[in-house]
Amino acid sequence: MTKDMNQRDFGTAPAALRGGARESFGVPMMVLCGSYLGFGALVRESDLAVWHGLFSTLTAWALPGQVALVELYSVGAPLLVIASAVALTNARLLPMAMTLMPTIRGANAPRWVYYVTAHVIAVTGWAAAMRVCPTLPSEQRLAYFAGFSGTLWCGTMIATAIGFALADAVPAYVTLGLVFLNPIYFMLVFASDLRQRSRMLALVFGAVAGPPLYLWSPDWSLVVAGLTAGTLAFVLSSKYKARS
Repeated sequence: MTKDMNQRDFGTAPAALRGGARESFGVPMMVLCGSYLGFGALVRESDLAVWHGLFSTLTAWALPGQVALVELYSVGAPLLVIASAVALTNARLLPMAMTLMPTIRGANAPRWVYYVTAHVIAVTGWAAAMRVCPTLPSEQRLAYFAGFSGTLWCGTMIATAIGFALADAVPAYVTLGLVFLNPIYFMLVFASDLRQRSRMLALVFGAVAGPPLYLWSPDWSLVVAGLTAGTLAFVLSSKYKARS
């Protein structure tokens, strides 16, 4: 039987770990580290210490939530408000974990390994894993994701420190603008692979609904646009599959 050309095989789980680490370098590493350079600069502009930024990246590793944390803390917001804002901002990681874990499960690893691995679920690693892991043998998927996301995690720790150190050497609008590289990259990753009808529809509906919803409510536009676009894309795609 001819092997599917879309399938990949690193041979062993350790090789998949090294392969994931190797593939994290390049555009994913540059974009994510560029964003964390901006975060490091934001930490310094907010009169926080470098270890605050490093501890945030080490324990949270979710840039929108980290930015919300630093900005709210710098203006003296109450702890409850800060915690609520960070929790709501990072709520998007729950569906990511729910969709990724069934994909990478099957390596006969102890349960605690999956809990540790869940810590490094973020947009860039999740997008790469959802694209690559289904093409790998089940016993290599967890290792690939751990290598890919773990390497990015270490890189962003370094980038946070460098961004903090360079805050005075680079104009603020440049370093802070780097924070937006990651969502742009995330959108382009999905735009480059639109074989799934629901994915294409979600991007189109979101792009169309986003601007008018922002004019209606800047605070709720992103949540409403994402929920509406994703729901419509799912419903229409399901109807199309049923009809086919």
